[in-house]
Amino acid sequence: MNEGTLYVVATPIGNLGDISPRAREVLNTVDLIAAEDTRVTGRLLMHFGIKCRQIALHDHNEAAMTTKFISELRAGKSIALVSDAGTPLISDPGFRLLQEAHQTGIRVSPIPGASALVAALSVCGLPTDRFAFEGFLPARSKARQKRLEMLARESRTILFFESVHRIADTLADLVATHGADRRAFIGRELTKLYEQCVLADLQTLADQLADGSIPAKGEFVIAVAGVQESSSEESAIDADRLLHALLNVLPGKQAVAIAAELSGQNRNELYRRMVALKKGSEPVS
Repeated sequence: MNEGTLYVVATPIGNLGDISPRAREVLNTVDLIAAEDTRVTGRLLMHFGIKCRQIALHDHNEAAMTTKFISELRAGKSIALVSDAGTPLISDPGFRLLQEAHQTGIRVSPIPGASALVAALSVCGLPTDRFAFEGFLPARSKARQKRLEMLARESRTILFFESVHRIADTLADLVATHGADRRAFIGRELTKLYEQCVLADLQTLADQLADGSIPAKGEFVIAVAGVQESSSEESAIDADRLLHALLNVLPGKQAVAIAAELSGQNRNELYRRMVALKKGSEPVS
């Protein structure tokens, strides 16, 4: 008997008109649907008149249910993996099942469609040639702040998902770690009735959330501009300042080693600059 196929099916993130004809066809023809929440997916299926058996697959049962689904696939049945909304596995359950399918040689097939990540990226008004997706930040304040501090020097546009319960705290932490003037975007309730897309600096976004201009309701995607990469000339000036400060308290070689580590510049070049600074002149090129 031929093994079945695991289809990873994107579903609408709000507007039901965004479902693709291919997604509807797959949901109509598979043997069963692995759904993050069968109640949510049930409403989608009912709207389109699709009748297919559902089995729940979520964070709390994925380890146990993966074995069952792999057995079904190996027996020749095809399964559609769906999340509550958008493209599965983008901060949603299903990774263990997909990984196991790959490892056992079961065919997997993407059915592309809606994604809150891509939808936000397309309208955020920030550079999109390079970006980093961080999913949901840690719920605890200290862990969230630590993560944001690590991302403060990221040069790519960074995107986050955030819940209504933590959006205000996350914006406050972003202001503290990335600066009030950093450009950023909030996409709220994307593709839904009360959709809102706002591009401003982080402090303005925090203020608008506080005064209700951006209601604390619904689901949020945040995009933050990356830090601008310095030119080689600007980096050299920064290195000079760093060397000046370090030479006041440390021997030359130690100052150069630390400056090289922090600035990422060549140690030999920094040593030449250090000698020139001690002499009070620019190094000869």
